Amino acid sequence: MEQLQEMQSKLELVLSNIERVVIGKREVATLSLVALLAEGHVLLEDVPGVGKTMMVKALAKSIHTDFKRIQFTPDLLPSDVTGVSIYNPKEMEFHYRPGPIMSHLVLADEINRTSPKTQSALLEAMEEGNVTTDGITRSLPKPFFVMATQNPIEFDGTYNLPEAQLDRFLFRLHMGYPTMGEEVEILNRLANREPIEELSPVIDINELQIIQQKVKEVYVDDTVKRYIVEIVDRTRKDNHVYLGVSPRGSVALMKAAQAYSLLQGRDYCIPDDVQYLAQPVLAHRMTLRPEAKYEGKKAEDIIKNILAKVYVPIKR
Repeated sequence: MEQLQEMQSKLELVLSNIERVVIGKREVATLSLVALLAEGHVLLEDVPGVGKTMMVKALAKSIHTDFKRIQFTPDLLPSDVTGVSIYNPKEMEFHYRPGPIMSHLVLADEINRTSPKTQSALLEAMEEGNVTTDGITRSLPKPFFVMATQNPIEFDGTYNLPEAQLDRFLFRLHMGYPTMGEEVEILNRLANREPIEELSPVIDINELQIIQQKVKEVYVDDTVKRYIVEIVDRTRKDNHVYLGVSPRGSVALMKAAQAYSLLQGRDYCIPDDVQYLAQPVLAHRMTLRPEAKYEGKKAEDIIKNILAKVYVPIKR
């Protein structure tokens, strides 16, 4: 129990660090940290200027680790992401020059502005933890975490992420606008300084890996597992849904619940964890029927209705 409390204290320092820069987005910061602990990835989707990139930078600066940023543009090539082999005339052989993907934390900024060919370069990296260049498979550093951003409003010069790539993200999160009070506080903090420059790491890479390993040991009772599976199964049977959540979604929800439980100082999952995480984990993994979209239905609303109907397990 002491070890759990120590880990929780360390993680709370990370969240406090982020809040020094990004004001009023505690929930997004918490879920981003949960994804990192669960060895998943995050898609931040919102309009420009609400702090998406700053959120990622604050998280990166709070951890003593490598951080790279990739600005996705229409002319970006897959080799610009994964790296390329360059011929050395002196040694008469090719040498691999690593791309920005070879880092612990990667910010994939405006991911929907590049071509599907370049987007697919992230698929192997995000799912399997390695990249293949010139027929050679190279392992990525551990831990490996991608936070991607995209603007869902502007469609000129953008390419929608395919379902296969959306499924690789543990969470799809939305920042939203700050309240008036929060926005005044932002102005005060940015009046004569840059808070991001004042951040220093509060946790190192070894401590992070130990916590990630501890997350895998968090106990999930069979009743909670059945609860997860029933929620996912109902997405496949809902009349508004064309394509429901795959088994990968069930696994993702369980891993996220384990990480969130540890962040709360527990070594076991409860149904409340599943309920809290169901929408950000499952909503982007569903494809709605055209008529449901015309009626203004959203995947998040369908998940909410399913949660209201599924029996919540209680075990004494």
